[in-house]
Amino acid sequence: MDPVGADPSAPPGPLTHLSLPDSSEARPQSGADGRSLPGSWTRSSSEPSAVLREGVRRCLQQQCEQTVWILHAKVAQKSYGNEKRFFCPPPCVYLAGPGWRVKPVPGQAHQAGQTGPLVCGYMGLDGASGSAAETQKLNFEEQPDSREFSCAKTLYISDADKRKHFRLVLRLMLRGGRELGTFHSRLIKVISKPSQKKQSLKNTDLCISSGSKVSLFNRLRSQTVSTRYLSVEDGDFVASARQWAAFTLHLADEQCSQGDFPPREGYVRYGSLVQLVCTVTGITLPPMIIRKVAKQCALLDVDEPISQLHKCAFQFPGGPPGGGGTYLCLATEKVVQFQASPCPNEANRALLNDNSCWTIIGTESVEFSFSTSLACTREPVTPVPLISTLELSGGGDVATLELHGENFHAGLKVWFGDVEAETMYRSPRSLVCVVPDVAVFGSDWRWLRTPITVPVSLVRTDGLFYPSAFSFTYTPEYSARPGAPGALAAPAADADALLESIHHEFTRTNFHLFIQT
Repeated sequence: MDPVGADPSAPPGPLTHLSLPDSSEARPQSGADGRSLPGSWTRSSSEPSAVLREGVRRCLQQQCEQTVWILHAKVAQKSYGNEKRFFCPPPCVYLAGPGWRVKPVPGQAHQAGQTGPLVCGYMGLDGASGSAAETQKLNFEEQPDSREFSCAKTLYISDADKRKHFRLVLRLMLRGGRELGTFHSRLIKVISKPSQKKQSLKNTDLCISSGSKVSLFNRLRSQTVSTRYLSVEDGDFVASARQWAAFTLHLADEQCSQGDFPPREGYVRYGSLVQLVCTVTGITLPPMIIRKVAKQCALLDVDEPISQLHKCAFQFPGGPPGGGGTYLCLATEKVVQFQASPCPNEANRALLNDNSCWTIIGTESVEFSFSTSLACTREPVTPVPLISTLELSGGGDVATLELHGENFHAGLKVWFGDVEAETMYRSPRSLVCVVPDVAVFGSDWRWLRTPITVPVSLVRTDGLFYPSAFSFTYTPEYSARPGAPGALAAPAADADALLESIHHEFTRTNFHLFIQT
């Protein structure tokens, strides 16, 4: 496939599958069924800006990401009359990543003498007027793990708001008053009060499924100031009055040996053996039996599905027969075990104390990653594109990759490592790009013995960089170099066939910037 007369030792040019030497025109845009794809190709120059490419390379090497992480509950209880039922747990915002500490590029420098926090925020409900009464200012504080943290403790939704769902809106402002961007949470469902009737699996809207994220909090006598949240600090479980953690709630298999509880699918019912895993640290509590709570008693014979904002208790398995059992409990800021007493007149109940009764609620999170170290613009970074899945089509020199996600627009280009790809905008949820030829990543690519993995990123036309959690892997099927010891000589025809046989696979990385220390 090399052009006739080309020097095979010369470094390859920035080829893509739509600009190979034998392709002077772009190929017709068509799907696997032969029909044309809606949208238009945004052609990349044969020689992308050296400055831009070097900037992308620097972003990838130095990890200049800035991540905004919004954590909130799935449901919100409506306030009636003059009452204010503040969202519980309160929506939290974390700013993570080394990019927040990188000096701005020329044109973004702050004026001399400016002091105070680099970033401040304002959070409210979408569709609100934006008045001071409906928004809350967020002042960020640095945490021991170098993340910046703030939470909106006084947000609520009144009965005058007739919506069944809403989103939180976060506006971040840089020092000096310039807007960094506007970020939206996931959808939040409005409920009037926790459901008291038995939940049916025919209506699963409020049921909690295995593998979902939950938060647990304890509140004495409905007093807001007494609220404590189950959290993790310095590797230990604590009851925090200020910060809360999201836990993955897994159904555990009762038939497995102690310490080996593979997660199972399904909705969580009372009486099930469950395990709580911190989504940030990965620290787990021992497997426990989740019990329904009514009038400060654990109900030992209830097996109905668990619903949002239900009162529950967590019983440790084992214990002497006839006893009330041992339960997860808080003592001020510590998490301890509480020995319950059996009810004198009801064998199917156990008497608990107030600190052993927890409220359970599902949680959601959304994170937005970007880097402003390349951009010389004062425009907001939002909307931040979010990639959810990748879909590979074709192979050889006609491979295309479709990116599915949110907030896509025609001003985005897909980059494989530091190589810009031909990109076509299809819709706000779909981008299609041509997979660059593997030759652009090194002159010795034909004889590589290991796969080449490059990160997939998005770059806005003004230079704003959006990293993703995805990477793309080129896997060579032929790895022996002609003339090497033990290698078979490959004729030229086989070398051409090798190009056609290169197949691609993509992998998702486990990198989440907001959990870095």
